[in-house]
This record gives sequence, structure tokens and C-alpha cells, in this order.
Amino acid sequence: MKPKSTEIFIPGPAGRLEGKYYKNPKFSSPVAIVLQPHPQYGGTMNNKVVQTAYNIFLENGFSVIRINFRGVGKSDGVFDNGQGELSDAAAALDWIERENLDYSQCWVCGFSFGALICMQLIMRRPEVNNFIAISPQPNVYDFSFLAPCPTSGQVVYSDGDELVTKESIDELDKRIKSQKGIEVIFTKIKNANHFFKNKEQELAKEIEKYIKEKTALI
Repeated sequence: MKPKSTEIFIPGPAGRLEGKYYKNPKFSSPVAIVLQPHPQYGGTMNNKVVQTAYNIFLENGFSVIRINFRGVGKSDGVFDNGQGELSDAAAALDWIERENLDYSQCWVCGFSFGALICMQLIMRRPEVNNFIAISPQPNVYDFSFLAPCPTSGQVVYSDGDELVTKESIDELDKRIKSQKGIEVIFTKIKNANHFFKNKEQELAKEIEKYIKEKTALI
């Protein structure tokens, strides 16, 4: 029987934030947050890629939360061009850490616009052990703030992404791999578009493989 998530509302900087949350009953379980794609292009926490990542964390022993950014679904507030959404993500991380004071690892994951917020958040939160950035858009958003990238992680991209240029992914790969002390794995999903349509199983397999590898010793 699949574990059930709970609909929750947590305090955010612009009011309450709607979310889905699963608490793993095991002592010292790792925690994760999963961040949605762009709110102004139909992005919500119920996006298929977001749900896929959320369920993989859940099935691999994590307590995990996904939220609707401000102004999305039942969340209060209005879109804030990334700054407010970064604050929303930080609020979600604060909340899940308070709910799981004995957590063993802390992960942040985001898809598309959520990947940008994910990588901005890890710059501000030294307790984050790992990140997963799915379909980041370095041709649209400036990732030069990763100077240096503070933690290891995985970047998942597709070779048929209609919204992201291969050159921009190569440049991001080069920028991060030149840094010492961390390891960021770039994982390519073949013949997939930005949203991994009809390639959800391949995406899930690669994410789960990375999570299992990094949590094997906890």
C-alpha cells in the first residue's frame, strides 16, 4: 500500500503556502523539498515531473514536501519574479527541518524554474547535503551565482529540450566541474523534451539511481 501524503498549509513570507507532505516514520530519516516550474506558465506542485521526483524521495525513505509558490493554487500572495519564490522555498525548508529535527540529510530538488530556485537556495543554506536540478535553463537565467557551487548534486537534462540550448548546458557543466571539493553529475535523458513527455520512467530511474547511491550509508 502506497504511503499517503497530507495536504498542509505552512507559514510563508506572503501568507500561507499550500503543500503536500509525507513524514517518514523512521528515526533520522533524510528530508527533501521539491520545487515547481514557472507559475506564470502553468507550473504547480502537481506538475508531473514534480510529482515524479516527490514520489521517488518518498519511496526511498525521505520525509518530503512539495509546495505551491505564492499565488499558485491555494497559496497566498502573487508572483514575485523569483525573489519571493526563493523566500517561499526557504520557508518550506525551515518548516520540514523543524518537523524533522533528527534528519540525517537535507536535499533540495527543483524542475525548470524550480531548478533555478533550488540552486539559489543551496547558496544560502549550508546544511543542504545534495541537490537535484531537473531541466535548468542557463540560457534563460543567469547561473553565475554558482561561484562556487557549495554542494554536490545531479543535473538532469534532455537532449531534445526545445527550451534549453545544448551550449548553455555544456557551459554550466564546465563552470561547475572546474570547482574542487564537490561532484555534480550531469545526466542526459535521450530523445526527451523539456517536460520529459513519455520519458517519465527514464527520468525516474536516473533520479532514483542517484538518490540510492548518495543515501546508501545512512
